Amino acid sequence: MNDLVKMTARQAVSELKRGAVSPLELIDAALDRIDETGDAVNALPTVCADRAREHAALLPDPDESDTPRGYLHGLPIAIKDLKDVAGVRSTRGSPIFADHVPAKSDLLVTNLEDKGGIVLAKANTPEFGAGANTFNEVFGKTRNPWDTSKTCGGSSGGSTTALASGQIWLASGSDFGGSLRIPASFCSVVGLRPTPGRVAHGPSAVPFATLSVEGPMGRNVGDVALMLDAQAGAYTADPLSLPAPSRSYVDWVDNPTPPVKVAYSPDLGITPVDSEVAQICRSAIDRFTDVGAEVEETSPDFTDAEWIFQTLRGAQFVASYDSLLREHRSELKEEVIWNIEHGLALSPQDIARAELGRGAIINRCADFFRDYDVLVCPAVVAPPFDVDIRYLTEMEGHTFPTYISWLILTFALTLTGCPTISVPCGFTKSGLPVGIQVMAPWKEEGYLLGVSALFEHAAAVSHLVPIHPRSYRG
Repeated sequence: MNDLVKMTARQAVSELKRGAVSPLELIDAALDRIDETGDAVNALPTVCADRAREHAALLPDPDESDTPRGYLHGLPIAIKDLKDVAGVRSTRGSPIFADHVPAKSDLLVTNLEDKGGIVLAKANTPEFGAGANTFNEVFGKTRNPWDTSKTCGGSSGGSTTALASGQIWLASGSDFGGSLRIPASFCSVVGLRPTPGRVAHGPSAVPFATLSVEGPMGRNVGDVALMLDAQAGAYTADPLSLPAPSRSYVDWVDNPTPPVKVAYSPDLGITPVDSEVAQICRSAIDRFTDVGAEVEETSPDFTDAEWIFQTLRGAQFVASYDSLLREHRSELKEEVIWNIEHGLALSPQDIARAELGRGAIINRCADFFRDYDVLVCPAVVAPPFDVDIRYLTEMEGHTFPTYISWLILTFALTLTGCPTISVPCGFTKSGLPVGIQVMAPWKEEGYLLGVSALFEHAAAVSHLVPIHPRSYRG
């Protein structure tokens, strides 16, 4: 493994800034690593090496003087294949868009390129990001580098797999029901679901939708902070976008504020959790006491979270994909069809009741965070499972009624609108990664990243990536 791909994103950017390494050297190192590991994991099926080299040639010479916050100085990055990159095949994981080559990039992409990022590849995703197992009819399955017989999760599974196996230093992700957090947990990397509007994107057909957000992914909390510094800012193309805060996210990581009161829930009161995952996460909570926090087992009331989320998700699927159902039904995967039809069957009263229910959860969280600094819980109810299983239907005798019901620990927190991060916390006896979620109050990504960095240092797990993909070990 080339030593360059072992560097963290922050280390690589530091070397780029002082001219010790060039963007072209990093591009070549990443391409070599993709060649070495690509067949094993299938994380970055679309590579745009010529475009990346052309972009690198346009960058200014390294400058040790002040540069904009989050400037990446020619760092190669990957973009999840739900966002358009100009001149690059952008499929959305669907046969409907298998040959789509856009003329214009999404705002998320142009912003990162303006900040010195170089798009090297598109990361695999399930069709339209629906489902937490990364497979599609265009590119096939993406596999977990810790055990290639297992799923990497989804829908940002190509991004997390590429990070964990050393193919790239930073990658974009998106999160509706847990699409940043679940694959981060399954691949032992870090994924941040920020407050809606924190990461601008667009144009969008539903610009005021807040259940789905874009977010940064990296091998550790500091790298995620760097990418969020590059992504944050208000832009006219995204009406929800928020101004970048006065203090950098990297500074929050380097100078964190320790939590005083941490709330921990093993299950948010709404789902069973695999016994080994529960034990690993419970042991990991002791790391918060190691940094001086008081830990109490409690959480807001999420009793109706599944019905509320499934209802609002169904309505948004109708808004986003109803025309595709009418015109391309035979090309859509069954889970997408189910979700659209679930939305079409809703009544106005159903949607109104769900909106009121979400509002009640949000208000309860506002009260909750008057007493607690962060809420912590497992990221996923189970460890990574067989890559050939489309989704988890059963766990320790409990049956999940829909293809996304097993995502309940992440989508319950989606409803709050609060920033939530998945951070590695340990491994099962068979060597599969487990992560925890940490949630902070609205717009407090900086504080959240600082707390998470303290936990990460105490847990001492993140340094184990990148790894070479491992086949099933029996």
